[in-house]
Amino acid sequence: MIRDLIALTKPRISLLSVATAAVGLALAPGSHSAAVTAFALIGTWLLVGSANTLNMYLERDVDALMTRTRNRPLPGGRLDAGAALTFGVGQALVAVPLLTFGANALTGLLGAVALVLYVLVYTPMKRWSIHALLVGAVPGAMPPLLGFAARSGSLSLGAVALFGVIFFWQIPHFLAIALFRRDDYRAAGLKVLPVELGELAARRAIVVTLVLQVLVTLALVPAGLGGGLYLAGAAFLGALMLGVGVYGLVRGGGAGWARGLFLASIVYLPLLFGLLVAA
Repeated sequence: MIRDLIALTKPRISLLSVATAAVGLALAPGSHSAAVTAFALIGTWLLVGSANTLNMYLERDVDALMTRTRNRPLPGGRLDAGAALTFGVGQALVAVPLLTFGANALTGLLGAVALVLYVLVYTPMKRWSIHALLVGAVPGAMPPLLGFAARSGSLSLGAVALFGVIFFWQIPHFLAIALFRRDDYRAAGLKVLPVELGELAARRAIVVTLVLQVLVTLALVPAGLGGGLYLAGAAFLGALMLGVGVYGLVRGGGAGWARGLFLASIVYLPLLFGLLVAA
């Protein structure tokens, strides 16, 4: 049962979120406090875990229809829905006060907004609009803001740019999944761009958002984050990602290309943020 409860939190996504929150903490101005850092990171972990748990609770019927999700704890019948709901709400009831009183009110507010958007807006919206992706990208990009706000007590242009990097990164990342898993999404009745408007529209959207992603990563430098080494590295990594996207658009990339783009996006983000923090 413990393993299934942990699975509800989507540990890999939670870990990525905590890592990006740590980037926000590292780049924010202000004095270092071990206690605030711990509260911010633990609170972020619990907040993301709560969002993922409640998402799985609300989508347990949809997950049962998709090949990649039908063996999750709820559709697989290994956990009771009530236990998942209690676990999800319990995490939220710890996470938001921890961010609020362990860090500051701004961090708690940002966390609460992210949770509400993800669970009560994005999750049901996936069933009726392709624009759910844009809504879901907002809470998905919130962790670096949580880290930044926890340490500085405020937000800056640099913090907003960090948010933008994650926001735009998520869109081609998810569209790549939707391309090579489109039959799953079609069977579940979820509204995703490749199913509703076709593969060409998805490939075009990938290229457009990759361009915006690269521009935002470069904008971190004039926004006060990163130096010359980061700028060169970000330009190089961005050119590689954009090249993969343009190749798929021009050559009509199929499922293999989409998987490659998905994997490239997973490698790209930690390299980019590692360079940003190191430089």
